[in-house]
Amino acid sequence: MEKYNLTVLNKFILMGITDRPELQAPLFGLFLVIYMISVIGNLGMVILTMMDSRLQTPMYFFLKKLALTDLGYSTTVGPKMLVSFVVDQNTIYYYFCATQLAFFNMFILSELFILSAMSYDRYVAICNPLLYTVIMSQRLCQVLVVIPYLYSTFVSLLITIKIFSLSFCGYNVIHHFYCDGLPLLSLLCSNTHEIELIILILSAFNLIFSLLIVLVSYLLILLAILRMNSAEGRCKAFSTCGSHLTVVTVFYGTLIFMYVQPKSSHSLDTDKVASIFYSLVIPMLNPLIYSLRNKDVKYSLQKMWENHAVYFLKVHCPMLFL
Repeated sequence: MEKYNLTVLNKFILMGITDRPELQAPLFGLFLVIYMISVIGNLGMVILTMMDSRLQTPMYFFLKKLALTDLGYSTTVGPKMLVSFVVDQNTIYYYFCATQLAFFNMFILSELFILSAMSYDRYVAICNPLLYTVIMSQRLCQVLVVIPYLYSTFVSLLITIKIFSLSFCGYNVIHHFYCDGLPLLSLLCSNTHEIELIILILSAFNLIFSLLIVLVSYLLILLAILRMNSAEGRCKAFSTCGSHLTVVTVFYGTLIFMYVQPKSSHSLDTDKVASIFYSLVIPMLNPLIYSLRNKDVKYSLQKMWENHAVYFLKVHCPMLFL
């Protein structure tokens, strides 16, 4: 049976977001705009943090990694999802499906621990400001990113290899807009108890452990803020972690809604909406939240825009500078 499946079942059909023809064009336009804003915003954040010397701090180091991760998992899902709106049958080859699953899991898991590292960074910045540069050394920052990336890669490969080493039944329709673990499990003929248990344990551990770091960090931050005597100091401390707290709340809130709700209340439509939100909408929102709420980022964007405008005028209108 396994040999039969590996030779015959060489592709899957992705059902996409909707099968209603009248919604295909408007949804294609909407998600194309969302994806383009996400790409431009996250690429812009990466370029900005690399070019501006004022943004060469641990906070912006993590922000750059967050932008790269957002760009990674939105690109893993976005282009293939957009294809589903313009073709009659959106197919994905067997090994491409496995690759999409592996990369998506890796980037999502990396985001969890990057957000945790950012919360620890905010804790050090507010609770130990005098030792901030000593504690958050370049070496520590790199360790806080490299280890989660390696761990995320290992977990992602483990789950992907486990799923795709089992036998599929021949029914190849995935009721989703990308190759996700749970829809793929429903297509397996083999006993899925082991892989379901692995996914459950790893998902619970990753979510609880990373969320615990965030909650403890912000509890300590809150206690430190309450001990401050000046109202100005409290406002400055809140503004320092406001953007990150907003991003954390949206991201973890969506994941908890997706994975912690009772199995009886799960439906394909609600799962798709939640998946759209954390795979496409959140990567678009993150750079907007950080650029709109962060004075340093707004100042750097303004200076970069002014420098480019001056350069453009010097090249095309040199008479203005005589």
